[in-house]
Amino acid sequence: QVQLVESGGGLVQAGGSLRLSCAASGRTSVTYAMGWFRQAPGKEREFVAAINYGGGRTYYVDSVKGRFTISRDNAKNTVYLEMNSLKPDDTAVYYCAARKSPLVSERIREYDWWGQGTQVTVSS
Repeated sequence: QVQLVESGGGLVQAGGSLRLSCAASGRTSVTYAMGWFRQAPGKEREFVAAINYGGGRTYYVDSVKGRFTISRDNAKNTVYLEMNSLKPDDTAVYYCAARKSPLVSERIREYDWWGQGTQVTVSS
């Protein structure tokens, strides 16, 4: 089992920045790829970004490319999502997820563990 806890969400004005963190505990000795997903009110959960275990490969949804950066520190068992130039459309609950594979994936069903989420609200 892997437990994930997100932090760093909040209220920010359009054009601002936030940095989300996701701390993993439990079976962290296993190599996991990590991902960030988000769910806006009334919408389905969607993929945002993913990173492989080694950190050398990342993948983003088109709407955040050039604005968001995913990274990880395996020594701290933590993955980050740096969000810049935030837009009101980025408002959502952001979830961290881990999958039992070192390879990146944008598919929700391929992730095995999920955090509780952290709210990000971008005002116009």
